Amino acid sequence: MKKIVVIILVLILGLAFFFFLKEDKPKVKEIKKEEVKEEISKVSLVMVGDALLHSSVYNDAYQNGTYDFTKQLEFIKPIVKNYDLAFYNQESILGGKDIGLSDYPTFNSPHEFGDAMLDAGFNIVSLANNHTLDRGEKGVNGSCSYWQTKDVLTAGSYCSKEDSEEVKIFEKNGITYTMLAYTYGTNGIKVPEGKEYLVNLYSDEKVKNDIEKVRDKVDVLLVSMHWGTEYQNMPTEEQQREAEYLESLGVDIIIGTHPHVIEPVTFINDTLVIYSLGNFISAQSTNNDYNTMVELMTSIDIVKKTKGQKSEITLENLNNELLYNYYKKSNKWYDFKVIPFTKMNTDYNSDYQRLYDKYSKIVKAYDENIPLKAI
Repeated sequence: MKKIVVIILVLILGLAFFFFLKEDKPKVKEIKKEEVKEEISKVSLVMVGDALLHSSVYNDAYQNGTYDFTKQLEFIKPIVKNYDLAFYNQESILGGKDIGLSDYPTFNSPHEFGDAMLDAGFNIVSLANNHTLDRGEKGVNGSCSYWQTKDVLTAGSYCSKEDSEEVKIFEKNGITYTMLAYTYGTNGIKVPEGKEYLVNLYSDEKVKNDIEKVRDKVDVLLVSMHWGTEYQNMPTEEQQREAEYLESLGVDIIIGTHPHVIEPVTFINDTLVIYSLGNFISAQSTNNDYNTMVELMTSIDIVKKTKGQKSEITLENLNNELLYNYYKKSNKWYDFKVIPFTKMNTDYNSDYQRLYDKYSKIVKAYDENIPLKAI
């Protein structure tokens, strides 16, 4: 009997101890990790080619003692205004009227053209080309004094060594970007010794050093290249080599100018290469099937995807549209306009459809999948 009582007491004590321990045991809360959401930001970019202002172009804009280029850009402005960023190459230097306007072979153009391009929405400008030194240091100083008062990204020509070494970083929609610009030469005009900053002459070594200074500071790196052979619709071997070299250095978009005619658009891995956009506006006479009058406008979306500490840049929605540099001829050239082919008709050129077909094939020469439609 005593054994039974002892067993019962042991069981009671054991159960009591068990419930005591269970009651005092701390409760562990299950913590769910919050999923890191991917953030996406985007900037849109549109690009056109050379602004080469022959005297007939700026004389056509002359009104009451000043120059008004808005009519020449009336078809372009509504397009460019839809983009966050817009590039062009200022081929003839905007040295201003104070040093005297001039035509081929040593150009100098009025500041008012820059005003019209800014008003149209352009905000990235290359200043490095074979005409940068046409009017010497005075021309560059006149150009600098103009552009330094504007909230735009310019590259390729500077008024001081310090200015040329400054890393200019801009930001839009959370995406940082910059541009570098280079030219193959300056039409035999020697760059003054000690003033190499007046214009960026291309060399593999220089471009490598410049890119190393900025590549890890920006999301997107543009490089404007004034290169190639004039009036040739296919890139030279040297253009192709330099494009591959720039791609290896991490350039995102290569913008080609100088040939004054269209050359193909392609990708080298993830780098967009526009070998030549052709002219944007000029009065270049042509004896080769309007080759200097049919030109290219290219657009792309730059997309940044960020998740946690990691971010990735992709180029999306590439598109291209042909433009036409229209003007009338009589005893003078006048009524200049840049016209998208989507607005072309026989009043501007009776053979415009054939021209569209011909120059579209050049754009797609390296990749038939390159899009070409209204921008």
